[in-house]
Amino acid sequence: MRYVIYGAGAIGGVIGARLFQHDHDVVYIARGDHFRALQRDGVRLETPDEVLTLRVPTVDSPQRLSFAPDDVVLLAMKSQDTRDALLELAGVAPRSVSVVCAQNGVENERTALRYFESVYAMCVMMPGSHLAPGVVQANSSPITGLLDLGRWPGGVDERARDIAAALNSSTFESVAREDIARWKWGKLMVNLVNAVEAVCGLDTRGGELYRLACEEGQAVLTVAGIDFASEEEAAARRGNLLSDRPIAGTERSGGSSWQSLARGTGSIETDYLSGEIVLQGRLAGVATPVNELLQRLADQMAREHRSPGFMGEDDVLAILGANRPAE
Repeated sequence: MRYVIYGAGAIGGVIGARLFQHDHDVVYIARGDHFRALQRDGVRLETPDEVLTLRVPTVDSPQRLSFAPDDVVLLAMKSQDTRDALLELAGVAPRSVSVVCAQNGVENERTALRYFESVYAMCVMMPGSHLAPGVVQANSSPITGLLDLGRWPGGVDERARDIAAALNSSTFESVAREDIARWKWGKLMVNLVNAVEAVCGLDTRGGELYRLACEEGQAVLTVAGIDFASEEEAAARRGNLLSDRPIAGTERSGGSSWQSLARGTGSIETDYLSGEIVLQGRLAGVATPVNELLQRLADQMAREHRSPGFMGEDDVLAILGANRPAE
């Protein structure tokens, strides 16, 4: 079984490197400077305990590969890039390949099902970073991450168990779950912090703005009748399995949205995180001013190539207060 890692950044790059390190058949699909560095030098995997260089085969497009029906394609690009990536993949890969969405949010799986028969959701709990071409970092050791998965929107089959077994042999912990959708919705709630720290900086994690975004999200999902794993369930799943240790004396930077702004990519996945709460709120008739503002500000900062933390938390809270109707 070959693993085609489509998007070799902080998540895909680390997963592919660990699988390759433990003798699984892996190929990366990457772009731009990252592709050129990977193809020239291999992937540099930095962890708290070691630095490895692994010569993972790398191409710059699905069109460079010949696909077999039992290939596993692991999607790890940002959600805003998923549809274009799937269109390119669908042009060359048989519809029978398994597609695993190792991505934040809950829209990627629905999009993938439009093109492929067997789609799996992966709930990723893995501290990592990708800020330089050819380099990925994994801050948790000896267990690199928790990568539970299942068929979308529910169920477990032999392929899910096989993928979990491969991950478990490669420094990850993975459980094949019947109810993976509620775990992905629970992860979405956690990811509401992404816009907060991207807009206001790392020291706002756990602050008032994040609390308001989460309260709003919980209210929306409750009215919409969407079940999601609680913070307590997620904490119990993590237990003492994950660490977040410095690499070469340097603490990990922010999450994926923070890293997008730091790299100046020009886009950000907030539309599929905070924006998912906005969407569900509109469908359910529930106002979502906090997540709507965070979505708008994060999108604007990405378009303008602003650095993360461009706005203060008090400034954003003041805008929210000014926009509230008078009682």
